[in-house]
Amino acid sequence: MADMEQKTLVEVNNSVQEPHTETTQFDIKSMIYVVRNQQVMIDSDLAMLYQVETKRLNEAVKRNIARFPKEFRFQLTAEETESLRSQFATLN
Repeated sequence: MADMEQKTLVEVNNSVQEPHTETTQFDIKSMIYVVRNQQVMIDSDLAMLYQVETKRLNEAVKRNIARFPKEFRFQLTAEETESLRSQFATLN
């Protein structure tokens, strides 16, 4: 995941539309990470669930920023990026 520090994270309980229904609960659980003691999902995973490009998801968030309070979205620091990369490596 290139430039992960630029990824926008959105808290799991926040949604824009209904996710793709064929995704299983297990699949979704594997997309949840803990960052800053919060369960979060990475924008690219959310985009996949909603079957849109990551760029389009981020554009929708920017257009509707009032619907996404700051505590529901944030960018990773370099240290957080490395931590997530190690979580990904452990899973593979």
